[in-house]
Amino acid sequence: MAHEDAPHYSRKHPPGEQADPRLAEAVRKKAGAGRGTISCRAAFEIVSESGVDPSGVGRTIDLLEVRLVACQLGLFGYPSKEGGKAVEPAAAVSPELEKAIRERLADGRLACADAWAIADSRGLKRIEVAAAAEKLGIRIKPCQLGAF
Repeated sequence: MAHEDAPHYSRKHPPGEQADPRLAEAVRKKAGAGRGTISCRAAFEIVSESGVDPSGVGRTIDLLEVRLVACQLGLFGYPSKEGGKAVEPAAAVSPELEKAIRERLADGRLACADAWAIADSRGLKRIEVAAAAEKLGIRIKPCQLGAF
């Protein structure tokens, strides 16, 4: 759901692919009438309520041409922030946190799910792990919802 795809998020998926009606209803309800956006947090509420994998909810969001905003890692969807990011590089990163991040890298990147797992296992806010990754020059990718 990259910004350059807007408003054609469905193009990331095979032609003719249809949204799951149950998920589509949940997305519409959480997005609200006329807004055309849904927060990452609301998308994960749907994941929790439906038991569907995050990528399935993300695909439904794409197919409905709804824009995903307010990433819980602070990476996108914040219109009042420069570049849409809320995360800033951390002032410093503890050696333990750096080690935890580097141990989970794949192709030099930290998956969103791994960033969440690191935060949860260490009692940190998710955005704190994102800030550490920013400080270390490590990109977070892929998104669990398929936004990037």
